[in-house]
Amino acid sequence: MSAPVPVEQSVAPSVVRVATTTGGAPGGAVVGDGTTAASRAGRRWRRVWPVLAFLGVVAVGGLLAVLPEPRTSTTPLAPDNPAPTGARALAQVLGRHGVDVDYVRRIADVRSTAGPGSTLLVVGDYLIEPAMAAAIDDTGADLVLVEAPGVMLTVTDQLVPAAGPSGTGTVRDASCADPDAQAARTLVASGAVQATGPDAVICFPDPATGPDGSGAYATVTDGTRRIAVLADSAPLTNAELDDEGNAALALRALGRHEHLVWYVPSLGDTGMDDATGGEPDLLALLPPVAPVLAAQLLVVVLAVALWRGRRLGRVVVEEMPVVVRSGETTRGRGRLYRRARAHGHAAAALRAGTASRLAARLGLPRSAPAPALIDAVAAASGRPTTDVAALLYGPPPTDDTGLARLARDLDRLESEVHRS
Repeated sequence: MSAPVPVEQSVAPSVVRVATTTGGAPGGAVVGDGTTAASRAGRRWRRVWPVLAFLGVVAVGGLLAVLPEPRTSTTPLAPDNPAPTGARALAQVLGRHGVDVDYVRRIADVRSTAGPGSTLLVVGDYLIEPAMAAAIDDTGADLVLVEAPGVMLTVTDQLVPAAGPSGTGTVRDASCADPDAQAARTLVASGAVQATGPDAVICFPDPATGPDGSGAYATVTDGTRRIAVLADSAPLTNAELDDEGNAALALRALGRHEHLVWYVPSLGDTGMDDATGGEPDLLALLPPVAPVLAAQLLVVVLAVALWRGRRLGRVVVEEMPVVVRSGETTRGRGRLYRRARAHGHAAAALRAGTASRLAARLGLPRSAPAPALIDAVAAASGRPTTDVAALLYGPPPTDDTGLARLARDLDRLESEVHRS
């Protein structure tokens, strides 16, 4: 028989903690409640892995949200859009010719970056309000207005949108004395603007209507500032930049200064505080990813609240207001074990109670080692030590039938010892 290992056991029927190793006990290591360190770790892991997985997904989503925005976009006529409707090719050519392209989408950025000695390109004005158009006029920069009739009417009184049909994507000759238009010679465009003042120069008239005073491109010199108006944005796109003289006109019109502010209005820039110079909205100062991070933080808080809210805290021992009979406590605990299918815990309780009563019957101390108790019980009952070890310290049952059989065998063993 191998050297005994100290046994930790209590004589109280409701407290069970038994661990021993005996040479005669089947199964080698004796486990009181049927669990091991590995099984308990696995059970804890199964409880927490969904929470860890959820937190991992939230963390990855937050990391992706705070990463820098991609270098390309899908915004029409944007200088970082490589699609056919974008204008990345034009921006790259301008950059290779020494033009510093500053892409902005807010009127506040226009006011802070554009000024005298620079060129301000305004692409579309359906999101631009009158006060924003006035802010564009106040910059003092040379203006290139593309499909922006509202801004055109604000910054000059010598040009107006032409009425009536203007053709669709036709090849037009310059037919004017403007040097930029003369360098381009021809242009593929639609739309038209009309001159209402003597200082306006109209170029690229529609060949279907003839020289009626309107064209796809117009320029006005207002003091030291030059205003160029292009009625159609197609010549600037990646798809049509290399058609006819589109590239020549675009490069000369936008490359007059080393600094080009490329303004494409955004949907979130309709407030007028920035345009009028007032205090901006506090929400406008937040980064674009702030709403995403706030939503993710709210989800995390709710998940943690649900997770932690289910825990009742540590068990608190307090005096019971009524006297509960021991039999009711035993039956209640048995029902709990049965509902939880805790066959190991129930078997350990039965074995601990039996071991305590047998030790007291045989005159052994509470700290008696398991081998001594097994030998004493075997001698008193006449059973082999292996049978006694299997009953008192064997592996736990795995079902209700095994648990009931163990209870009957322990009761029979206790009866045999009492009769001796």
